[in-house]
Amino acid sequence: MTAPIDLARARGIRNALQARDALQARDARDARDLRDARDVRDTMQLRVPAALRARPERDQEPGPDLEPEQEPEAAPARSKGGRDRYLDLLRALALGRVVLYHNFGWFWLPLVFPSMGVMFALAGSLMARSLSRPAVGVIRGRLRRLLPPMWLFGAAMIALQIVAGWGPQSDGHPTWWWSKLAFWLLPLSTPPYADELSGFGLVEPTWAAQIIVPLWYLRAYLWYVLFSPLLLRALRRFPVVTLSAPLAMVIAMNVFFADQEFVYGRVWETANDFATFGACWILGMAHQEGLLKKIPQYVLPSVAPLIMVAGFWYLQTRPVDPTVATDIESWPIAQALWSFGFVALLLHVSPSWDRWPRPLERWNGLISLLNARAVSFYLWHQVALVAAIPLIDPLWSVPFVYAHFQWLLASQWFTLLVAIPLLGLLVLTFGWVEDVAARRSPRLLPYPRRQRGRRRAD
Repeated sequence: MTAPIDLARARGIRNALQARDALQARDARDARDLRDARDVRDTMQLRVPAALRARPERDQEPGPDLEPEQEPEAAPARSKGGRDRYLDLLRALALGRVVLYHNFGWFWLPLVFPSMGVMFALAGSLMARSLSRPAVGVIRGRLRRLLPPMWLFGAAMIALQIVAGWGPQSDGHPTWWWSKLAFWLLPLSTPPYADELSGFGLVEPTWAAQIIVPLWYLRAYLWYVLFSPLLLRALRRFPVVTLSAPLAMVIAMNVFFADQEFVYGRVWETANDFATFGACWILGMAHQEGLLKKIPQYVLPSVAPLIMVAGFWYLQTRPVDPTVATDIESWPIAQALWSFGFVALLLHVSPSWDRWPRPLERWNGLISLLNARAVSFYLWHQVALVAAIPLIDPLWSVPFVYAHFQWLLASQWFTLLVAIPLLGLLVLTFGWVEDVAARRSPRLLPYPRRQRGRRRAD
C-alpha cells in the first residue's frame, strides 16, 4: 500500500512545481510587457515638440508681471505655474478702467474699481510665487521686463520734449537737469519732464506732464519689487503686523506730517505712494502664500466692508470745494483703506479659473492681448489720449461737420473713439519690446489662436 501513496504524492509535487513554473513565466511576461510599454511611452515623449512639453514654473508678472501668452485654447487645464484666468480678467479690467478715468475724469470710477490697488495686488501675488527661486535672480528678471519698454518710451518722450524746447537751461540748474535724466534709466523717482512747452501749437502746453505723470506707477512698482524679499519674510513671520504696517504708515504720514515743508519732495512722494498701496501688494503676497485661506471664511467678507466704509467716511470729511465732487485719488488715506478692502474681497472670491467660464470665452482674445501687452498699454495710453485732441480740432473748421456734429466733436466719447485706434497702433509699433525684454520671439500682435476643430469637452 506504500507505493501507490508515494506515487500520488510525487504526482502532487510535480503538479505544484508545474503550477509554480507557469506563474513565474506569466510574471516574467508581464514584466517584459510593462518594460516595453515604458519604452514606447518614453519614445512618444521624445517626439513631442519642445514647445508643447511641460515646462517648469517661470516668471509670471500687469504689466511687467506677465507670463507670455501660450495659446490658452490649446491647454484647458492649468498646471503649476500656468495662468489664472481670473487674475487675467482683473488685470484687463484694471487697464481699461485706467484709460476711462484718464479720458473722462469721472470721480466715481476709482470707487467702482480701484485699478491701482488691484494691479499692485496682482503683481504682489505673482512676485511671491516667483520668490520660490533665489531673490536676486527674480529681481533681475523683473527689472529686465520693466526697463526696456520704459527706455523706449523715455527715448521718444525726451526727444519730443527737446524738439519742443526743453533742455538743461529750462529749470535754471543744468547739472541737476542732466543728473535727473538717470531716473529715465532706473525710475527710483519720477522721471523728469517739462511742466509747459510751447513748441507744439496743436497740443496743450502741459502735454508732457499729462503723458509722464502716470509713470508714478512704475516707480512704486520698482520699490515694491526691491523690498519684496524682505516683505515676504516678514509676512511669513508676522502676517498681521506686516499687513497693517503700510496702512499705519500712510495714516501717520498724512495726519502728523502733512503740513511739513518736505511734503512735496521726491522722497515724500515715493514714500507716500509706497505706503498707500503697500497693503494691497502684501495682500496679494498673502493670497499667493495661502494665508487668506487659513482665516475663517466669514472674517474677510465681514471686516473688508468696514475698512472700505472707514475710507469712504474719511473721504467725505475732507475740506473740498462743495461744487466739485471729491476724488478719492486726491486723498491717500481714503484710497489706501478703500483699495485694501476692495482687493481683500476680490481675493476672497478668487475662483482661480483654469479655463474661461462660458460667458467669458468670447473675450479671451482681447483679455489675453491686454495681458500680453500690459506695460505698453499703460505707457502709451496717455499719448493716444493727448494726440487725439489735435486730430479732432481740424474738424471744427469743416462747415458741414460744424453745422451738424458739434455735439460729437465736443463729446469725450469721441475723443476716446479716436484714441483707441491710436493706442492700438502705438502698441503694435512699440509693444514688441516686451517680448524682447522677456526673451521671447518678438510678435507684432500676440493675439491667441484658436485650434481648428477643437470642441468643448463639456
